[in-house]
Amino acid sequence: MISVDEARGRIAGAVHPLDSEVVSLADALGRVLAQDVTARLTQPPAAVSAMDGYAVRAADVTTVPATLICVGEVPAGQQFDREISAGEVVRIFTGAPLPAGADAIVIQENTEQVDDKVTIREGVTVGTYVRPAGLDFAAGDTLLKAGTTLTPRKIGLAAAMNVPWLTVRRRPRIAILATGDEIVMPGDPRAETQIVSSNGWALAAFVTANGGVPTNMGIAPDNAEALKAMAGAASAADLLVTTGGASVGKHDLIRSALGDIGLELDFWRIAMRPGKPLLFGRLGETPVLGLPGNPVSSMVCALIFLAPLMDALLGRVTPDGAVPAQLGSDLEANDQRQDYLRAGLSRQMGAMPIATPFGRQDSSMISLLAHSECLIIRPPEDPPRRAGDTVSVLPLDLDRPLV
Repeated sequence: MISVDEARGRIAGAVHPLDSEVVSLADALGRVLAQDVTARLTQPPAAVSAMDGYAVRAADVTTVPATLICVGEVPAGQQFDREISAGEVVRIFTGAPLPAGADAIVIQENTEQVDDKVTIREGVTVGTYVRPAGLDFAAGDTLLKAGTTLTPRKIGLAAAMNVPWLTVRRRPRIAILATGDEIVMPGDPRAETQIVSSNGWALAAFVTANGGVPTNMGIAPDNAEALKAMAGAASAADLLVTTGGASVGKHDLIRSALGDIGLELDFWRIAMRPGKPLLFGRLGETPVLGLPGNPVSSMVCALIFLAPLMDALLGRVTPDGAVPAQLGSDLEANDQRQDYLRAGLSRQMGAMPIATPFGRQDSSMISLLAHSECLIIRPPEDPPRRAGDTVSVLPLDLDRPLV
């Protein structure tokens, strides 16, 4: 068995970022930039008012109250046509460019206008309520880096930079193949000895949430020839993900059947719980990630291994999602495998959150995973822990939502 860290490193190092394509802003949500994005303009392009009020020369209002002459007004999107002189002001609105000669804004609440005379009741200094040119960014500034996932906020920034088209990584095409005579598709007839397959659907959703395009190939029976045929049909995918059939049982055929058609195995079995029977290799040009069949093991391994593999395909840096938390209950010493315990997570004002593991950790109990808020990470040979100890946790949302 190899460690989790070694397996993650070997998986990420075995693939390269996919080629790129150009998309419009309308189609950019969730995509990953393949090139840096630089601003095509300066924002704001000129000094503008941050408030509704009057554009003044600060020198004219050093002593207040002061009565000045209003010589016009300038709304946003227009420009005053001359320079103001001593004793003059211009009515101005938020976002409008500062008239030449003006160097500050007096907000309208601190003024009173009668006809063309404006009484200023509170003085200002140079730059008050003025947004200088380039306050946000300047033309040529690189504001979005390659490898960035495009969220609504970042798409808004690209639009403000006057960039309507973005070069992004192609979405990885990921084929998902469940195996086993004991599972059936949701809604299909089933025998009393069969269970409904959830892995394919959960993994397809996981792939979509992480920026890929899933193909759920259904269920391969415990038959070597059928498994070979269905796996061979995934040759056009960027990655084949299988679930089940990777252990040591008589009907666990992934290694032997795919080996017959050219599977080059990199590693098999990880020193972790849940998820020990995990394999990684290559079938022709297609990487193969073989996940365990138990639903919890499958989804935990997706978070630990499939997510960073997709990050590598997308040229995206895998975030270190682990955070510290207080342990909510005692734990016995751990064995030689790295453990991921499903747990609830309660947050405290001004303190670390409290992670409390569920009493049962059976890898078939998907209901517990669905209601878990984090995974407590226990290193190999971790000594006994007591409530209140600091531990590392991976907060769940497994879907890594866009924000």
